[in-house]
Order: sequence, then C-alpha cells, then structure tokens
Amino acid sequence: MSFLSGFIAIIGPPNVGKSTLLNKLLGQKIAITSPKPQTTRNTILGIYNGNDCQMVFIDTPGIHQTRSLLHKSMVRSAKASLGEVDVILLVVGLEDPANNNEMNIILRLLKKTDKPALLAINKIDLIRKEKLLPLIESYSKLDCFDSIMPVSALYDDGLETLREELKKRLSPGPRFFPPDMHTDKPEEFLIAEIIREKIYYETREELPYSSAVVVERLEEDNQRNLLTVMAVIYVQKESQKGMIIGKNGRMIKKIGKDARLEIERIFSLKAYLELFVKVEKNWSRDTRSLRRLGY
Repeated sequence: MSFLSGFIAIIGPPNVGKSTLLNKLLGQKIAITSPKPQTTRNTILGIYNGNDCQMVFIDTPGIHQTRSLLHKSMVRSAKASLGEVDVILLVVGLEDPANNNEMNIILRLLKKTDKPALLAINKIDLIRKEKLLPLIESYSKLDCFDSIMPVSALYDDGLETLREELKKRLSPGPRFFPPDMHTDKPEEFLIAEIIREKIYYETREELPYSSAVVVERLEEDNQRNLLTVMAVIYVQKESQKGMIIGKNGRMIKKIGKDARLEIERIFSLKAYLELFVKVEKNWSRDTRSLRRLGY
C-alpha cells in the first residue's frame, strides 16, 4: 500500500472554529483560539502524521469583507493558500448559507478552483438534528462539495470520519516533513501567539485587535529545564497601554501567568516570562509596521 500525502487548506468565515478543528485533528495545540472573530492573523501550517499518510493543513484567517489594512492582508493570505494545496476544507458554523455574506465570497473562490472541496459543518453540539438536516440540504444544493460532514470540533464528534474523507483525496507521495514535526512555525511564533490568545480572553472591545506580540528573547537552559522568554506587547495608543497593564499591574500579571502556564504545558518545561508593553501608533494601518510585527 502506497504512502499518501498532500496539502489541505482550512478556510471559512471568521469565528467558525477552524483553529479548534485543526488542533483536534492534529491532537496537539498549534493554533490559538478565542470566542472573538479574527483571532487567527497568519496562515499556520499543521502536520498530521499517520502510519500511511501525512496531511499538511494550512489554517487560514477568516475570509470576510474589510477595510482594515491588517485584515486585508489576512484575507489575502487566506485566498492565496487555495492555489497551493491539493484539497480544500471549508469549515462553517450553523448559519444558513443564503444569509451569509462571507459565504458568497468563499463560494465564488471555490467555483474558480478545480481542487476537491469538502465541507465541515461545525458546532453541531449546539443544534438539534431536525434543524441540522435542512442546513445540510441547503449546502448540498450549492453543488460545490465532494462531501458534507457535520462535526463538533469541541467534542471530537465526526473528526475520524472527516480525517478518512480527507485521506481519500490524497495522492501517493512523499513525507514532506519529519514524522515528529507538528508545525513549521518557530517557537518564538508559537509563544507570541499564546500570549496574544490570553490578551483576547482577558481584554475587551478593540484592545485585542489593537495588540501585537513579538518575542524578543528566548533562551532554553537544559540543565535547569527552564525556558526564559522576554516578549513585547505592542498597542496603538497610550490609553491601551494602561489597559493592558491594568490597575496595579493586575491585567499584565494575569495575562503573563496564564501565558506562562500554557507555555509550560505545551513545551514541557518550566518557564520564566517577562512582558513589556510599548506603544506603536497605528501599527495596524502602516505597511512597514505590519511587516516588522510579522504580518
């Protein structure tokens, strides 16, 4: 039996659980999640290593209409990924496609490609079966998908079937990455994303979207089993800096503690995390700043 491999783009509207689904398919967290839309900003490569196959997933930012320079770059990277893959996995929530503006954009993109496309309807734990069946029928009428699968990424429901359906669309090919590799992203990127995830959970309104994180220093001491991290949280206004720090430093301490515990869990090392906050005015509207901050 030949070894199967291929690249799979995970696309969809914002806030439908694409990153949660990727983490569950891999059995390992490589993409941050939050209840807020547009959490994912970069395309993230995740690698599933089976005994007879390797699936290389590309998790993309949510496709949506936007005027923001930052969000335009996110949507551009999501669209670009479609030309680089063998299979497209569209993840949607429980909204009817007829009433979803983002779906119109995505469907136009799908109709321009000849790649096999699968649909995963996520969050089925939140809907009754009698309401799910008409939703599946609505998507079937679009005539865009090789297969439609209801899943719950949160509860691992339907994910094994989804893996098998994806595997059927792979071709005989090489193992593109070593079997112990789960992502192509460096440790600095993963740690910066963990810190940014905690900002999304702990802060409100525009603040999560106005923040970016850069790891300035990362040192591993094998003798002491210790990871030392120094990271900078960039915001766009002085008032936002005060909000990130919080009264008597409470907010930044909470973000730092939550991030440190997550870093220790993922890297299986003790971690010392030092956070600083700097203002870079209107970084999300400046092309050079976006590039410097990794976007």
